[in-house]
Amino acid sequence: MKKDERWIWTFRYAWEGIRYGIRTQRNLRIHLVCALLAAGAAAFFHLSLMKWAILILIISLVIAAELVNTAIEAVVDMVSPDYHPLAKVAKDTAAGAVLVCAIASVFIALCLFFHPVIYFFKYNS
Repeated sequence: MKKDERWIWTFRYAWEGIRYGIRTQRNLRIHLVCALLAAGAAAFFHLSLMKWAILILIISLVIAAELVNTAIEAVVDMVSPDYHPLAKVAKDTAAGAVLVCAIASVFIALCLFFHPVIYFFKYNS
């Protein structure tokens, strides 16, 4: 296999991981639906380019955190199939990281959409 072909395989493996996450993780699917709703709202309210960049960044952060959480859970399950307090700590803290990202994304969305929503209802009622 040529060196360039091996480089392309890295993208294939990454997509396989994303597909696995979507297929098996309910919370990731929920995050993706919320991301689509947020993108639709951003288009509807004609958010500025800077606000779009912030929205894309926070969506990516939440989805990446969920994928990392999935990876950590899989590794913990592999190396510690029986209950172990440290396995619980690893899983709980990884889930906590996703929760922190998700909560931050809600507050950021409130900041991004506050004025456009107020303006919309003020001038369209």
